[in-house]
Amino acid sequence: AVVSTQSTGNKNRTVAATKCNERSSRSHSVFRLKIEGRNTKNGDSCVGNLNLVDLAGSERVAHSGSTGQRLKEAQAINTSLSELGNVIMALNEKKTHIPYRNSKLTYLLCNSLGGNSKTLMFVNVSPLDKHTAESINSLRFASKVNRCDIGTAKKNK
Repeated sequence: AVVSTQSTGNKNRTVAATKCNERSSRSHSVFRLKIEGRNTKNGDSCVGNLNLVDLAGSERVAHSGSTGQRLKEAQAINTSLSELGNVIMALNEKKTHIPYRNSKLTYLLCNSLGGNSKTLMFVNVSPLDKHTAESINSLRFASKVNRCDIGTAKKNK
């Protein structure tokens, strides 16, 4: 069932060429796996979600040459990444209101970003000199995420 679900998701994910990337993701991809465990000796059980998220990269429209539908996609990608940054900063600053509902991405990931959760992020950067500016922006975003302390996850009883 997992492979079938991933296959369906891959078929529905939009990829298109831009001046920056010949196979540019035009959307984020989220794979959520619900995991349930049960200790047969003492009856203890636990449930958790594992979210594997592939964020589409931010895009400088001037560099990518995006127009029409590609431009709308780039704007949506950039907006959702900006909102993710806003949520991370609000969590880091321990604000009373966290703007999870400002984007579909942050709303979908709200249980993974704050509260009783653990988050691990990998950042892919390009080794090419022509992509240095984008790589630096990606590393700045990762640094911002790394500075965020959301506390220690605990088992719910």
